[in-house]
Amino acid sequence: MELLPLVILIVGIVVLRGHNLKIKQLEARVQELQNALAGKIPAADAGESIPAAYAAKQPLQDEPKVAIADAPNTGDPALVARETADMAEEEAAPSAAQASAQAKESLESTIGARWAVWVGGIALALGGIFMVKYSIESGLLSPGVRLALAALFGLALIAAGEVVRRRAAPVLNNAFRNAMIPGVLTAAGVVGLFGSTYAAHAIYEFIGPTTAFILLALISLATLGLSLLHGQALAGLGLLASMVTPALIASTAPRPSVLFGYLVLTWLATLLASRLRRWLIAPSLANGLLSFWPLLYIAFSPVVDLAPVTLSMLAMIGGTIFLWPGHYPISEAANKDTATALPGDMPKQVSAGTEWIAFLARQPLGMTLTAAIGALAVSLCLINYSLRHGYPIVDATFMFAAIVAAVAAFGAGRLHAAWATILSALVAVVGTSGVLTNWIAGTEPTATDGTASLQNTVLCEVLGLGALFVLIGAFFLRRFAKAEKPYAALWSLVMAATPLAIATVSFVNFGNWTLDWLHGLYGVGLALVLIALAEWQHRRDGEALNLPTNILAAGSFAAAAFALHTLAHHAIATILLPAVGIAYLLAGRLRNWPVLPWTMVAALVIAMGRIAWQPTIVDPSELGTTPVFNMLLAGYGIPAGLAVLAAFITRHSPSLRLRNALQALACFLVLLTIAILVRHATNGGVLNDAAPTLGEQSIYTLLAIGASATLMALDLSAASPVFRYGAMALGAISVFMILTLHLIGLNPFMTGESTGHIPFFNLLLLAYLLPAAAYGGLALFARSRRPPPYVAMLAVAAAVMAFAWATLSVRRFWQGEYIPFWNGFIQGELYSYSVVWLLIGIALLGLGARFEARSLRIASAVLVFIAIVKAFLIDMANLEGFLRALSFIGLGAVLIGIGLFYQKILTARKATG
Repeated sequence: MELLPLVILIVGIVVLRGHNLKIKQLEARVQELQNALAGKIPAADAGESIPAAYAAKQPLQDEPKVAIADAPNTGDPALVARETADMAEEEAAPSAAQASAQAKESLESTIGARWAVWVGGIALALGGIFMVKYSIESGLLSPGVRLALAALFGLALIAAGEVVRRRAAPVLNNAFRNAMIPGVLTAAGVVGLFGSTYAAHAIYEFIGPTTAFILLALISLATLGLSLLHGQALAGLGLLASMVTPALIASTAPRPSVLFGYLVLTWLATLLASRLRRWLIAPSLANGLLSFWPLLYIAFSPVVDLAPVTLSMLAMIGGTIFLWPGHYPISEAANKDTATALPGDMPKQVSAGTEWIAFLARQPLGMTLTAAIGALAVSLCLINYSLRHGYPIVDATFMFAAIVAAVAAFGAGRLHAAWATILSALVAVVGTSGVLTNWIAGTEPTATDGTASLQNTVLCEVLGLGALFVLIGAFFLRRFAKAEKPYAALWSLVMAATPLAIATVSFVNFGNWTLDWLHGLYGVGLALVLIALAEWQHRRDGEALNLPTNILAAGSFAAAAFALHTLAHHAIATILLPAVGIAYLLAGRLRNWPVLPWTMVAALVIAMGRIAWQPTIVDPSELGTTPVFNMLLAGYGIPAGLAVLAAFITRHSPSLRLRNALQALACFLVLLTIAILVRHATNGGVLNDAAPTLGEQSIYTLLAIGASATLMALDLSAASPVFRYGAMALGAISVFMILTLHLIGLNPFMTGESTGHIPFFNLLLLAYLLPAAAYGGLALFARSRRPPPYVAMLAVAAAVMAFAWATLSVRRFWQGEYIPFWNGFIQGELYSYSVVWLLIGIALLGLGARFEARSLRIASAVLVFIAIVKAFLIDMANLEGFLRALSFIGLGAVLIGIGLFYQKILTARKATG
């Protein structure tokens, strides 16, 4: 077993010898072909490989050649040119098929030409390692001699790789570019050199850490240089060795600036090599490793200096922006790569679909992904380390903002990295939230320890980061807005939402809720800048439906609303919000931007949210008890009035949704204003969550009925689905209220509430008779204008309320002011119910006949039926003597009269028919 490494080495040399002989034969064959075709192949165009040009221009040998002179001379130059092009296509098509057949690689070729090379390289590297191990175990050589031999073995492999590279044919370089024998030999030699150098330092201590670090770094950088000759795989090996070197060499006095300077230098060398060779995998690996080192450094170093970390991330982002891929046209690089990747004698015939797939495969997604995500992850680690370990928060916040702004600039300057825009915006909001909620919110500013000054500095830094997003977004719009409208819309959203989100988090955690000039002026400035950018974008594009313009205008309104909340207090903010919305609505007359009228809808919704948050508008102690003329009138009435004004202004708007939204909000706010004023007046100037009384609820019911009639009238004058369905909804709601509250929940017969001292003008009049009259009038108004079921519902509601009023009035006549059910009944009261119910039934029958309302006639029949049931079940059992006889006589007379009435109606109908 001890001789196994030596056997492997000898076999490898024999295999290489056989490959060299084959290579010489192929070189000779290629030279013969080049000599034979020297006078037949035209010069390749710039950027086109010679084999591709040959495939496009050289006719197949087996095809019969037809000269242009042999074609019939029609005298038409266009026809001659067309025939020539057809011949060229016929000649090129078989060549493309032949190339496709050659492009397919067999399993034998894969195993023999590729896998053998890979396994052989690994075997050589292991052979060197095993040889050193054997010499150590056997004690044949001293440590110095063993290391020297290992280093010489590595140098010999590198030299062999160079010899093979120089003698290999270009055809093989293209055909087996990912399994090149010179690159494998060189990689094995690099492993040997790297291992021997590290063993000299870590195991035998022949050299110190400085010397070892320099030697390992030189080996790694030299490997990167050799990768220009041997390919991207060797570049990855050199990069990995370079990045691992600082972890292998322990330093007694570590200096972060030297460490990250070396890492950036290694990364820069990889990036320059990748730019020269148009590599995408190696720089992606470099970005990932360079981003991983700061995480290790922050996690395991006892003392951390964040400045070198920040500079390394800025260097990585800057190199990605300006060096590679930079502004280089990736599509051009992809085409060049495709051209050079073809075999030597394969024609460059690639379909459009294949070209598109190749283009996507060569997009620098990995590079931009690792650079942006790595830098943003490091920026969050900076903030986290500062919050946990007491690193100066001002410096950490500044470094965080610098990295995030650099990534945002990366997303704005390169279209292939536009997704970095979203990531940078999210990280900006998350990072500033962490700073503001975990540090500023946990400190108490005092004049002695300078905390207040630190807080102001950090606030300026985070707000400045939001302003940088606006500046970077403006740069993007200036360059790409016309050509890349989806990205322009994305950046418009980011530059409006990011600074506003940061400012909101800052104000919530640190702002003065009464008056905050810093955040207020920031919001005003942001609103002005965004509306100015919207105007600038509109003038450049000229389209009203331009999405970036509308997003910027909406962002301007949001910033203005934010500024209003920071500069105003309580009622002023609630009142002025709709005023700001009206201003933007009127601006829509100057600029036909669809978003401007909708800002009024947003303003009203925000105002309603403020009302829900503080229904008293001001502090309850400041509200006062004066009915109507108090702050409620201003806080509710002014937004309601502005909503009505906005609905009137937009009554001819082409947007049906806008008209409906403003009309609905206006109706709701007007009703809410009246209801809240009623609530305030009926509760002694106090707004609380106490259940309403019957009197208060009666006012709400009357308001709902009146609003339903008003909306119906508005719908008749200006047809609108809001008015139409809103009126019917209010009518249905009011009917539900009388069924649940007037008749059951708040009924004085159930609650024992006082009905008042005055016989007629009392609570029963307000709660039952007036709603009955209102329902009757609404039903009459809705007749033939609304669906019959809805009109019938209103008519029945009127009859029920009239019945309830009459019944409760009879009880009040006999019982007095209080009419609860636990007082019982007397005989006169029971008889009065029968009389009143029959009279109401007759009245309803007459009204039903007069207005041809079948619903009233049905209600009359139901009421009479109730009277009959009462007479036979209650009156017969409870009445005595004269009252019992009189009850049944009256009932019989009424029923006969009703029968006579229906007989006349039926006879008249038959005569008419």
